[in-house]
Amino acid sequence: MKSDLDSKLAQAVSAGSLLPDAQNNIGALLAGSDDPVYPAAIEELVDAEHWEELNDRFYQTLAFGTGGLRGRSIGNVVTQAEKGVPTNLDRPQFPCVGTNALNTFNISRATQGLIRYVKKWLKQEGSSERAKLAISHDTRHFSRDFAELIAKVASEMGCDVYLMESFRSTPELSFAVRTTNSHAGVMITASHNPSHDNGYKAYFNDGAQVLPPHDKGIIDEVNATTSEQFEPVPESERGTIHLLGKELDAAYLARLKTVLFRPELFSQSDVRIVYTPIHGTGAVIIVPALESQGLKLDTVSSQMEADGRFPTVPSPNPENASALELGLKQAKESGADLLLATDPDDDRMGAAIRTASGEMMIITGNQIGSMLAYYRVLTLLEKGIITPENRSRCVIIKTFVTTDLQKAIAEHFGLRCVETLTGFKHIGRKLGQYEAALPEEYRSNYRELSEETTRQARLEHSSYYVFGGEESYGYLAADFVRDKDANMAAMLFAELAAYVKSQGKTLDTYLDEIYSLFGYYSEKNASLVFEGASGASKIKKLVASYAEAPPTEIDGVSVSEVKDFAKNDYYDSEGALIPKEKMTIFQLADGSKVAVRASGTEPKIKYYMYGVKKPEAPMTSFSPEALVHAKSEVQARLESLWKALETDANRRLE
Repeated sequence: MKSDLDSKLAQAVSAGSLLPDAQNNIGALLAGSDDPVYPAAIEELVDAEHWEELNDRFYQTLAFGTGGLRGRSIGNVVTQAEKGVPTNLDRPQFPCVGTNALNTFNISRATQGLIRYVKKWLKQEGSSERAKLAISHDTRHFSRDFAELIAKVASEMGCDVYLMESFRSTPELSFAVRTTNSHAGVMITASHNPSHDNGYKAYFNDGAQVLPPHDKGIIDEVNATTSEQFEPVPESERGTIHLLGKELDAAYLARLKTVLFRPELFSQSDVRIVYTPIHGTGAVIIVPALESQGLKLDTVSSQMEADGRFPTVPSPNPENASALELGLKQAKESGADLLLATDPDDDRMGAAIRTASGEMMIITGNQIGSMLAYYRVLTLLEKGIITPENRSRCVIIKTFVTTDLQKAIAEHFGLRCVETLTGFKHIGRKLGQYEAALPEEYRSNYRELSEETTRQARLEHSSYYVFGGEESYGYLAADFVRDKDANMAAMLFAELAAYVKSQGKTLDTYLDEIYSLFGYYSEKNASLVFEGASGASKIKKLVASYAEAPPTEIDGVSVSEVKDFAKNDYYDSEGALIPKEKMTIFQLADGSKVAVRASGTEPKIKYYMYGVKKPEAPMTSFSPEALVHAKSEVQARLESLWKALETDANRRLE
């Protein structure tokens, strides 16, 4: 049978139907596993001449990158061997077969490499401690299966495991790593990707996603692992699997409540909120957290069920209006002030607000983040926590592709603004550095100290992180979690809504007050999607084109500055060298700006466009009429900018 398969594969390569790399990777997969589903699925695809599907599944081995692994767990074509006996929610019995897919082959490889690296690191640190690993997962297809496989592999390699008893959010996994003093963590999720995807996200002992030098060390170990099979340690040396559940939830909930500044507003205000987890993990924490504050909370019942198909939405991404459709309908009909929505692993939060005119309006991640940053700084000032003496120790952190409005807010109040590359791990790195700068008396038991105690220590001895975030709907306002946290964001935004309503205002008028003071900042994000093996080469070509032949003008406006983060050295406002990344920022002569980068998790190249209009002297703030005009002018500029960029991108691919 195998020789017959080899012959068919060789013929397909000769005919140009199958890539040579795909042929090699098929051989490697079959050699590295004794799973009978693998050859059965491959033979089905070969006999049906699904060469494009085979190329997509095997053109590469899913590489463990700085963010871990992400790929299809359900193929575009599902074979009978994979379907097996369909399980709950019509999920195939077995995950997608392929070296470029997320399946047991790649999950096992990744875990073997991760544990080997952790053990080596512990030895280098002079520690005889047994390796410890925390694991969580979202509601996607195969997520629980993969999490249990990781626990099995890790324990058989001599690692103690802390496994969530059921699905839990990404930020709670970060909290669990820190609470259990684990040396690493794994979150099984593909975040807001389509339902056919899944992912393996690795964390280190600080609760943040892996960073240098650990990322390279783990990558090398994983990529050197070619088989899902391994030799377990003797029975007496194997680790123990501990289940985490309600006790961890309670500890996390208690800590989340400490980020609120005015919890009394919830009982005083009649603010009404509609919430949807979009079939994901968010309801585990967000519902009890908000209800414990006495809020009037309605949930979107049809989206409360954990369902990896995400059947009620085209995509479970709270950035997209289509994902909010049911929640918006309920909010409109119920008269709610606010709609909150979170993605499957509950690290991103989107929102829609009731305006002064009574309509529901979807707002962007940049707008949510800017309102929260402004509110938190003002409140800290009013409470005397931030003072003229310590404000230089206070920090707002944002990514380079997050709105500059947050930088304007920080600088206006005398706070520092630090900019990082895209990815919350870079914010996590900064939080780790601020913790490391504390005196030993705080560092030795930092994770056990209260929020008030650590805040005072940071204000006196290090840097106090006030707020941070990404434009892609990720926010964080405390450092006991080291990744973006939609649970925390929901509590923060609910408090802001209660505060604004207590002032007799609406959230849109609050946002306009910010614009009137600092200027109208607006952004447009767009992407060009290129799937599969051919798509990957197009993305690579585009990225190289911007680096080798950057535009001198965009949409008729000259480019005044080009920042190529892959070629040149840049330093942040604290003097730290920015790591190299394939991202280019074009500053235009009219004040607008464009950033271009390939997505690290999806088959797309992303464009970030920025426009700003500030009050002109002698005005120090916009009048209502002037703000309306500024909004119209900036929005028209951004639309024109995208048309020009899209046309230019198509030309570069010719």
